[in-house]
Amino acid sequence: MIPAKGYAAAIAKAPLAPFQFDRRDAKDEDVVIDIHYCGICHSDIHQARDEWGGSIFPMVPGHEITGIVSKVGSKVSKFKVGDKVGVGCFVDSCRECEHCKAGLEQFCEIGMSATYNGREQDKKTPTYGGYSNKIVVDQSYVLRIPDNLPLDAAAPLLCAGITLYSPLAHWKAGPGKKVAIIGLGGLGHMGVKIAHALGAEVTVLSQSNKKEADAKRLGADHFYATSEKITFNKLRGSFDLIINTVSMPLDWNAYLSLLRVDGSMVVVGVPEEQVPIGAFSLIGGRKSLAGSLIGGIAETQEMLDFCGKHNITSDIELISIQKVNEAYERVVKSDVRYRFVIDIASLN
Repeated sequence: MIPAKGYAAAIAKAPLAPFQFDRRDAKDEDVVIDIHYCGICHSDIHQARDEWGGSIFPMVPGHEITGIVSKVGSKVSKFKVGDKVGVGCFVDSCRECEHCKAGLEQFCEIGMSATYNGREQDKKTPTYGGYSNKIVVDQSYVLRIPDNLPLDAAAPLLCAGITLYSPLAHWKAGPGKKVAIIGLGGLGHMGVKIAHALGAEVTVLSQSNKKEADAKRLGADHFYATSEKITFNKLRGSFDLIINTVSMPLDWNAYLSLLRVDGSMVVVGVPEEQVPIGAFSLIGGRKSLAGSLIGGIAETQEMLDFCGKHNITSDIELISIQKVNEAYERVVKSDVRYRFVIDIASLN
């Protein structure tokens, strides 16, 4: 076993605190990674506080992991000691179902092994995440970080980046397409950067005008405040694709009215409450309401390579791990532009 240390929630809603545990030693196909940075995702907070139910304690959160390979198993061929690597939202899957074989491991029929708050494929051993100094992962679930991307600002790409890249790629955002991003937060700011790099005409829809300058800096062509009633009349029938990153309840019917005929609105934010949808919001223009999760391993690597080519990273605030509980409160208040990243060196 490999001794490890990190920060964990002992029970639901407890402050995260120092925690010592063991990682498995490297098997033949395993990569041992010295974690340098880990991003804070809002889902970390939901799960550490058991707001979605079914949380496993003690919990070491974190699925936006970047670091350096420190050891490889005897049959590892994809990585070597010293490589810059990342680990995203899952560390294994069944590998045998139709989705795994199609490179859609995130939809594994047996259930992917989440990087934390999950179980290994034995369905017994709990997984511990990236708020820690080391992790051991099968080489098939490790990602390569492009050399030109700094490890700290690249960390949120492993969740926020792929969460936006996957629907933008699947619904073919690009030249000639008008794309709207609802919300300019940890997810939304990545959507603006990626959609812009794909060549789409990008509009940000935000509650107020406070972030307009930021949106334009990140690559948005247009910005509208949704609190202004004129916005929905002015933009009716404007967009080919809308990506909704907001986890608060919104009137989805109003946003569906902004789609062109055959347009799609894709939900990536998860409101705690059910959102009512009227049939006429969809049938009036052959519109689609869809959802997207993350991406499979191949698509996540594609995203990282794309971000390397276009020099895309997340806008981050780097913190010590001792500030993690304070950072959680600030995330809940939307007091970060745009993603917290933990410097794991502060564990020492």
